Amino acid sequence: MTTEDQGGFISSVKDGIVASIRGVGEITDAVVDTVSGSLINALKKTGDVGTTLTGSISDVVQGTIQGAAEVGGDLGSAAKGTVIGVLKGTKEVGGETLDTVSVTAGAVVKSTASVGGDLASVTKGAVEGAVEGAKDLSISAEDAAAAAASGALKAAGEISATAVEQVRNVLTGTISGVKVVLKEPFKSDDGGEAE
Repeated sequence: MTTEDQGGFISSVKDGIVASIRGVGEITDAVVDTVSGSLINALKKTGDVGTTLTGSISDVVQGTIQGAAEVGGDLGSAAKGTVIGVLKGTKEVGGETLDTVSVTAGAVVKSTASVGGDLASVTKGAVEGAVEGAKDLSISAEDAAAAAASGALKAAGEISATAVEQVRNVLTGTISGVKVVLKEPFKSDDGGEAE
C-alpha cells in the first residue's frame, strides 16, 4: 500500500468510526463492527494476511482512535471495541493469534498518545477487549490479557518513561475478572529493564 493509499485508508476508517459513533451513540459496538469490517476488507484486498496484518491493524487502529477522539468519544471504550473488532476480523480471514492481540494493544497505545488521550484508560480498555474477544477464540482469557498487557507496555516504552508508568499502573491487578500477568521483561527508556 502506498503512503497515499495508507492515508486514504486511515481517513476512511476514521470517517466510518465518526459516522458509526454519531449514528449509534454506543461506542464499543460501533467500533467493533467498523474495525472488523475495515480490517477484513483491507486483508482481502491484499490477499496476504501474514505480511500485511500488522500494518493493516496499525492503520485501522489509528483511524479508529482518531475518529473516536474527533467526536469526543471515550477512548477506553474505543480501545476495547478495537481489540474485539480486530480479533473478530482476523478470525474471519484466518489470522487470529496472541501476537494479534499484542500488536493491537500496542497500536492503541501509540495512536492514543498521538491524539493526547489517556493511556491508562485505553490500556484497560484494550485488556478488557482482549478478555472479551478471547471467548470467541481458542485462547484463554489470561493469555489474551497478558498479550494485550505486553503489547501496551512495549508501546509505552517506545513513547516515554511517563507512558510506561501510566500503563504499568493499570496493569497491576485484575481487569475484567482476570489477573493480568506480564510474561516477559520490557526495556524502559533508560535502557534498563522495566519492572
